[in-house]
Amino acid sequence: MPLIPSTQSPLLAQSPYQAYIYAYPHKTAYRPFPARSLSEIWSTEKQNSLFLYIHIPFCEMRCGFCNLFTTINHNDDFVSHYVCTVQRQAQRVKTALGNAQFARFALGGGTPTQLPIAALEAVLDVAEDTMGAALKDIPVSVEVSPETATVEKLQLLRDRGTDRISIGVQSFIDREVLTTQRRQTALQVQTALTRIRKTGFPTLNLDLIYGLPGQTVDTWLHSIRTALQFQPEEIYLYPLYIRPLTGLGMSDRQWEDSRLACYQAGRDLLRAEGYTQVSMRMFRSHQAIESSSPVYCCQADGMVGLGCGARSYTRSLHYSNDYAVNTKEIRSIIEQYIACDDTAFEQADYGFELNREEQQRRFILLSLLSEEGLNGLAYRDRFGSDVLTDFPELQHLIDWNLAHLQTNLLVLSELGIERSDAIGPWLFSEKVQRSMQTYQLK
Repeated sequence: MPLIPSTQSPLLAQSPYQAYIYAYPHKTAYRPFPARSLSEIWSTEKQNSLFLYIHIPFCEMRCGFCNLFTTINHNDDFVSHYVCTVQRQAQRVKTALGNAQFARFALGGGTPTQLPIAALEAVLDVAEDTMGAALKDIPVSVEVSPETATVEKLQLLRDRGTDRISIGVQSFIDREVLTTQRRQTALQVQTALTRIRKTGFPTLNLDLIYGLPGQTVDTWLHSIRTALQFQPEEIYLYPLYIRPLTGLGMSDRQWEDSRLACYQAGRDLLRAEGYTQVSMRMFRSHQAIESSSPVYCCQADGMVGLGCGARSYTRSLHYSNDYAVNTKEIRSIIEQYIACDDTAFEQADYGFELNREEQQRRFILLSLLSEEGLNGLAYRDRFGSDVLTDFPELQHLIDWNLAHLQTNLLVLSELGIERSDAIGPWLFSEKVQRSMQTYQLK
């Protein structure tokens, strides 16, 4: 990356909202590659503490902001075929991995609790019986929605070892929710949250979105205060992004961008209420920190993904199925997944290979954009070199007051945390940027 004179700061001149850095590299940088066997891919990886993830690409509705790999066009037979395919895939993957051990498990989507209860139990059996994850002994996180968080499904999840429930609330103002093309009401959400709390999950995470059409700072703070009534251990505050091919992306509606004001007000409120900011988005209660419950992270190296749309991560290779946003394209990819011969699950042929530089950038991004900061000694231990020598542009973050250096630790300042969604893309390699820009979204 070419150096930029320290007197200029593109990260301060532009909008703070450039791109949500969910993972590096983004899936739009993935491409087909010559097929490689999973046994070969994982043979040099540490397998004593892996993360298991299973993806359920079904929802009861498609939110207007959503570009996740999920669909609402399904029936019971289609769902049954999908779950059977996950079972088939798991058997082949487990054989390829051998004696792998799992330290965490997450069930996401989509909405896993959209599954009928028997299918939901079958997926948990895949994790425990086929893959060998001891669900009652490791952290287990499951995503739910207000409409699907029934008493029976919640109790099943708790009985099987789930200790973290994540629920997308977005807003407690009904008219704001309607602008996202969701049909839930605040009353439904509050009823579901009461049900979740009664079931006794140790960690409740709530997702809220700021920058919605018609939303003001006052209504945003009302949603946060309502969420706080349920004393969630974690709260994620997400800025609204309008992405191509999504419901809001295909709308010509315009509204005032209030995201920065909402972020600052929400951050200050949560801090005042005893929450610690873990990243630009994540806030944890002091009680959760004191209980030593681990910070949820689903993008670390050493993650094995099952199900169509799931990603798997080794240090040098990220792989998955093809990606789409359009409902018909997603359906087509799922149908291809279901039709796969079992032997197809023994190999990978679509993803991104990380050379040394890409591994370094990933390490920097995952560390710097969280409260832990970028540890120079940990970087040297991993790569055998000095991070500021390898990436001198990091000095600009200090010059622009976006970060400060504490001995061997580079930590974002308050302004830097606020600008995380600009700092992240700024650190992308030219190769990743080119791949993302030339990706044909479907």
